Amino acid sequence: MAELRLDCLGEACPVPLLKTQKKMEGMKVGDILVVEIDHSCAMKNVPEWARKEGHNVEIEEVDDGQWEIYIEKTK
Repeated sequence: MAELRLDCLGEACPVPLLKTQKKMEGMKVGDILVVEIDHSCAMKNVPEWARKEGHNVEIEEVDDGQWEIYIEKTK
């Protein structure tokens, strides 16, 4: 099980979502992707997409207006 990081700080929609989707394609089941974001639109879209795809999602606010989205690939 690997933990990968994706830095999307300073990037607005839909860039973080597109980068997340592309990164997830190359990952194995059980791998975790930590997406670093600071844009409220991505804060909504990225977890929503991941849950819809059936992945496990956890969100942690690391600073005021900055989040880390933990996505565990389940399939």
